[in-house]
Amino acid sequence: MDSTAYAEPVNRRGFVVAALAAPALLGVPQAFAQADKWGASAGYPTGWGSPRRFSFYPALRVGNYSGGFEGMLPNHTVQCGAELPLVQRNRDDIRYRWGFASRTVDDYLNAWPVTGLLIARRGEVWAEKYRFDRNAEMRMTGWSMSKSVTSLLVGIALDKGLIASLDDAPAKYVPALAGTLHGETTLRNLMNMSSGAAVVHEVSNQQIYPNALTNGNSSIANVVRGWNERLEPAGARFNYNELCPLTVGLVLRAVTGKSLAAFAQEQLWIPMGAEANATWLTDSTGQEFNCIGFAARLRDWARLGQLVAQRGEMNGKQIVSRAWMDSYSRWDAVDAQVRFDAMAGRKSVGYKNFMWHAKADGSQPYFNGADGQRVFVDLPTQTVLVQTGVDSSGDWPRELSALFQAVVAMG
Repeated sequence: MDSTAYAEPVNRRGFVVAALAAPALLGVPQAFAQADKWGASAGYPTGWGSPRRFSFYPALRVGNYSGGFEGMLPNHTVQCGAELPLVQRNRDDIRYRWGFASRTVDDYLNAWPVTGLLIARRGEVWAEKYRFDRNAEMRMTGWSMSKSVTSLLVGIALDKGLIASLDDAPAKYVPALAGTLHGETTLRNLMNMSSGAAVVHEVSNQQIYPNALTNGNSSIANVVRGWNERLEPAGARFNYNELCPLTVGLVLRAVTGKSLAAFAQEQLWIPMGAEANATWLTDSTGQEFNCIGFAARLRDWARLGQLVAQRGEMNGKQIVSRAWMDSYSRWDAVDAQVRFDAMAGRKSVGYKNFMWHAKADGSQPYFNGADGQRVFVDLPTQTVLVQTGVDSSGDWPRELSALFQAVVAMG
């Protein structure tokens, strides 16, 4: 497969990809290309920086992405219950081809600004490594991997009959959205990032993030209700943005009568056997910013991957129905705009219900977050790879794909 499938649709904030990729290909660690770029001498600090910016400053990312955001913004806790232990079975034979070289997991970690990497199969951990003084007890922010967590919650709500159909409009469940663009767009089109709204991810986030998350009077509901300019018919085109999942989050809260954190805790986190609490950032009204903001330990991100690999079954329970899990890997006529290789400008990649796909047959779904956050799943082998990082620039997606495919091929 073409490993460019792992590219992330995020604002790279002016990084010059080609310039940064070249040193890595020559064996020069990109993570250390600039002296102390990531804040080591200051102990990997947390905070906003000056002027106040959410994630712009490289020296603050390591700290912010591993717990710092929780001290900066309101959040809800997702409590864990009884842990489903993972089995440690370290393997020292993991190798992959990159260029003319045979490389190891450590070679990869030394080349890129990765804070944590875990490889597992069927509940056995083959490799678990951390960099930048991070450790297994730290919660790592998932950025847009939170959208895939939201998708699992939607599946559970459908299973329970709380949502009747993805072809329903949100206004059916949230009357305050009646007559608005997002309130009248079907849940299916929202989950396929095809609302038709006039929104440009890289530009519009400069309005969405302050007004729906970081300001003292932030309100997701107000932002969703107020964004009503239409660019094209719903379902016409994949247009990645934060308003689609935020709308779906409003629906989930309405149909469950609970916060997303409480619903996730009851129906996902505890049944799955998570080993530690997770957190979810909220706006000033206590509504989860569910397009991003979910943070968990690396091993619990791996458990989420394992849940997907096992088609919704975990810890002896069918947590999410097999029907919902199987639906990720199938594109029907109503999903034509997000079918594998159908999205303009996105080669060898597919999308479905807030889940990315690296293969046309749907056998490799993955969670995808800014600055290097990933959960890759290979369904046939039930292999899971989790990565957390602090930068999106460079050629690491292709190299990480090479590593993952090599692991999938291992016996």
